[in-house]
Amino acid sequence: MHIIAKKQLREFWEEHLDAKGQLEAWYHEVKHATWSKSADVKAMYPKASVVTGNRVVFDICHNKYRLIVLIKYKFSTVYVRFVGTHKEYDTVNAKEI
Repeated sequence: MHIIAKKQLREFWEEHLDAKGQLEAWYHEVKHATWSKSADVKAMYPKASVVTGNRVVFDICHNKYRLIVLIKYKFSTVYVRFVGTHKEYDTVNAKEI
């Protein structure tokens, strides 16, 4: 998968060092994944939440942080739409971001 916005992940983990390892691992795993549908994502990340509009929410650091991505399966592209604390996540609409 091609991931757009690694910079956003990097900027987040520079402020939240405890998230660095998990976000880097997520990035490398997804980069080498081949997803053609949401079931492929769930097979790799069973705790991920698939929401409307091909968006997926991942828990980072045991739900301390949240990562929302938009996946364009046809183009094998994952767009980072949001990465933040759980409190910040509560202020966004995962279905629209």
